[in-house]
Amino acid sequence: MNVTQRLASRRGFMRGILGGTAISVALPFLDCFLNANGTALASGAPLPIRFGTWFWGCGLTRGRWEPKALGTDWAMPDELVMLTPYKDQLSIFTGFNTFMDGNGLVPHVSGQRGIITGTTGKENDPSIDVLIADATGANTRFRSLEVSAMGNPNNTISRRSNSVINASEGSPAALYARLFGPDFRDPNAADFKPDPRVMAEKSVLSAIKEPRDKLAAQLGAADRARLDEYFTSLRQIEQQMELQLQKPQPLQACATGTKPAEIPTGTEVEMAAANHKLFAQILAHALACDQTRVMNVSFSDGASSLRKGGEPTTQHIHTHEDPIDEKLGYQPGAAWFENEIMLSFATLLETLKDVREGDGTLLDRTIVMALSECGYAKQHTLESIPIFLAGGKGSGKIKTGLHVAGDGAPGTRVGLTVQQCLGLSVNAWGVGSMRTARPLTELFV
Repeated sequence: MNVTQRLASRRGFMRGILGGTAISVALPFLDCFLNANGTALASGAPLPIRFGTWFWGCGLTRGRWEPKALGTDWAMPDELVMLTPYKDQLSIFTGFNTFMDGNGLVPHVSGQRGIITGTTGKENDPSIDVLIADATGANTRFRSLEVSAMGNPNNTISRRSNSVINASEGSPAALYARLFGPDFRDPNAADFKPDPRVMAEKSVLSAIKEPRDKLAAQLGAADRARLDEYFTSLRQIEQQMELQLQKPQPLQACATGTKPAEIPTGTEVEMAAANHKLFAQILAHALACDQTRVMNVSFSDGASSLRKGGEPTTQHIHTHEDPIDEKLGYQPGAAWFENEIMLSFATLLETLKDVREGDGTLLDRTIVMALSECGYAKQHTLESIPIFLAGGKGSGKIKTGLHVAGDGAPGTRVGLTVQQCLGLSVNAWGVGSMRTARPLTELFV
């Protein structure tokens, strides 16, 4: 059995030694692992379909994100113009609500929890990503991966119950080490003092050079190019890690100044966007290598603590205190943050689209459910909370490029539809007024 046959028979991994420790690096789905059409694995099994959530706080500006027309004949609204390249992969859901059934409102929490768990406030049900991960991720190394662009592990909407949350990873370097480094050991152990530079300075790629060369020699031109593209991208991530972990060179004009008071880290939009971009690249590798089939990205917390660099006022404060500009008809300060947030969502879609897989891209086989937690942040409303579905066009599971109006229906209709499209055996979902047995059949293939 040659190298390609051996790898294809067990979904390829390359193994090597790094610093005396055995490591393994998963491979993407090369053509040699697929059928002649690139639409399934060589064994006949279908390529995996992935799912992700992408969350941001404080919603969007009413009247600026809702398309005017329904169905497929709609124009990209002003606040989503940066998503124009992905219009055929993007479905927008307006007029979907969260209901509390008399339970007390928890600002910046109740809205998203109703959509993501199908509950009205007191129930203890898991989030939709957990349901999907339980059904699809049993054979992957990680059932799901959660990340926070702001670096706060508590920024997560993923939960198995109200008391058991799936905490986010706040460090791209740490996530990279979990995925591609030596077997993970507890960094909090008393006898373990990790030097993160080891991971950045000693490339895992060097440890698998021999099997890489053997495999490349047996591949066709297309697979060799794809393998080279994959490992080049992997090395670029390693190099970015190395730069982040190196001590900056001295600058003569730099003065330390007065030590500032301690403030939460990672709240500047620019910092969150930079971390998110790196997370997107790493998660794309994790999905492409079938390390996981479910991801959860929190760009911000619900009561968004994001702020412009050098300014103390957060997005949350802007939504409440900014006056509405008489000429524009909206709060320009709050809208600035919304623009930056949607630019980062576009970054995720671009990153997934750039990964080729079979006859399509990783975005074609990943369904991303993006949502916020309120419809109008100034008043914490639970009506018409922004919900998007992106990707999945090539999966054969879901139609894309639609604008669907909910007309006051519960947001769980979107979640029920996603579950059924992904093959989960569920006829109804949610509790109380959030319970629905009505999927959005216009999304069915």
